[in-house]
Amino acid sequence: MSFGAWLELIASGLITGGVYALVALGLNLQYGLMRILNIAHGEFLMLGAFAAWLAYTYLGVSPLLTAPIVFVLMVVLGLLIHRLAFRRLAATSPDLDVFEARGLMVAFGLMFLVQNFASLVWGGELRGYDYLTDPVSVGGAQFAANKLLLAAVALAVSVALIVVLRRSLLGKGVRALMQSPVGAQLVGIDTARLHPLMFGIGLGLSGLAGSLLSMTYAISPAIGEPYTVTALIVITLGGFGSMTGSLVAALALGVIEALGTHFGSPSLKPLLSYGLFIAVLLWKPNGLFKR
Repeated sequence: MSFGAWLELIASGLITGGVYALVALGLNLQYGLMRILNIAHGEFLMLGAFAAWLAYTYLGVSPLLTAPIVFVLMVVLGLLIHRLAFRRLAATSPDLDVFEARGLMVAFGLMFLVQNFASLVWGGELRGYDYLTDPVSVGGAQFAANKLLLAAVALAVSVALIVVLRRSLLGKGVRALMQSPVGAQLVGIDTARLHPLMFGIGLGLSGLAGSLLSMTYAISPAIGEPYTVTALIVITLGGFGSMTGSLVAALALGVIEALGTHFGSPSLKPLLSYGLFIAVLLWKPNGLFKR
């Protein structure tokens, strides 16, 4: 293989990994902070993708303009869902284990609710649109401009989130809650406000990923569930609660899948992902990047 072919292969994996990172960071916020294993997470990626498709197809609005609006709308929706469902569960559950189990059941119901709502409104067929599809040459490799833009925005948002969590007062409160919920409350961190905000931001990141994804791939009401599974694999590899670990694991998984698909077959992609997932759970359950 030529250098350009290798570059194109690795870059395609990093582009996919950028989307994985956005979805996984949002899910890691929810589970690492509140122990909400939101398996409906990918459905909000799907809603974000349809929002961008609708805005571009019927209003001619660029998905780059739609993306921040989708993020804000999903944050608001997340605040509402947390208030109506998960806050009540937290108040009525006798301990964290019961809350986690009940939250998982609620997330199951939410997943099917959103899926069937989308199928009812938009049907089950694939939809898409052309946006910045002209090829761009980089180092002898050819890329669609929309894919390069997708990777750039996804990585920029992921890195910005990690910096905020590391450097800001809000981020220190989030990390304190992830490390020791009881200790964080003892030093005065307001969990009643921080929990719904982080849940909303988690859904916002998923919706943002969906709006960017719609620029490059066809969408349907069924696209969300595979991304939820992939996000679970990523945060298992990177370590629950580790944002940097999730970013590194997402990019690595994207490259591994790209290499497996190229040198093997499309069926090798899930085999590699799930095989790595099981191996890490068995031999390094805290994640590859969690200290």
